[in-house]
Amino acid sequence: MKAEQIQYLLPGVVQESLCPGSPLSALLDMMESLHQPSEDVIESIAMYFNPYTTPDAFVPFLARWVDIDRFFPEDYSRVRVAMPLSSGMGRLRELVMAAAHLSQWRGTSIGLIGFLETATGVRGFTIDEQTEDREGARRPFHLGVTAPVQAKIHRALIERIIDQEKPAYVTYELKFEGDNPGDG
Repeated sequence: MKAEQIQYLLPGVVQESLCPGSPLSALLDMMESLHQPSEDVIESIAMYFNPYTTPDAFVPFLARWVDIDRFFPEDYSRVRVAMPLSSGMGRLRELVMAAAHLSQWRGTSIGLIGFLETATGVRGFTIDEQTEDREGARRPFHLGVTAPVQAKIHRALIERIIDQEKPAYVTYELKFEGDNPGDG
């Protein structure tokens, strides 16, 4: 708000006594300078709600709005590390942008694969809903999730995502391409 705009908010008798170079004029100039940072933010407020344009420090805040913070490490809220996901800020921005779409597919293979690929930036996850035990009998309510070997560095993130995105009554086994059974 400019000093000239602030002056019209003052009582009429004070407005009449205002003259350039007076202490009141200096006070109005100071008020203008104090308002400027807030006005700059308000002028570009839309930037803060777009995960692609918001400052890095604001992305985790947006992630909380769309319930992505449940995939942050458990100690994130206490430690306040700079990056809550092992896959980087770009992946977190993508997750925030895709959150509404992914939530529609929650509990399905399509949703789980989409979430894993968006979170890690690695394509090629597969889900086997017809798993068998060592004797060849079908294992009901069990998923076999196979991840590309490039995603192995994000193992903890992948496990948190699977735990949260699979149906609650389902168990799972995670393996990476090229792993032998039991390598885990």
